[in-house]
Amino acid sequence: MIPKGRVATYGQIARLAGMPRHARLVGRTLSNLPAKTRLPWHRVINASMRISKREAGGDIEQRKRLQKEGISFVGARVPRQFGWEV
Repeated sequence: MIPKGRVATYGQIARLAGMPRHARLVGRTLSNLPAKTRLPWHRVINASMRISKREAGGDIEQRKRLQKEGISFVGARVPRQFGWEV
């Protein structure tokens, strides 16, 4: 449901799923998605508005995908203007 060009946090997704305080579970679930998934996993970032470190360069791929959708970065952070408001 996260629109193109917006990001949500792991905690935000956990709350929407009815599981507040389970942000790590969201992260673990997303990290176990199949490589060819159509879910927009790249639109989920941490509470500091940064991309979390991933294995095998997944964090680099995530940044590329976000930039392709028009999301800019200030250093390693995504400006709050790109946050998804439910």
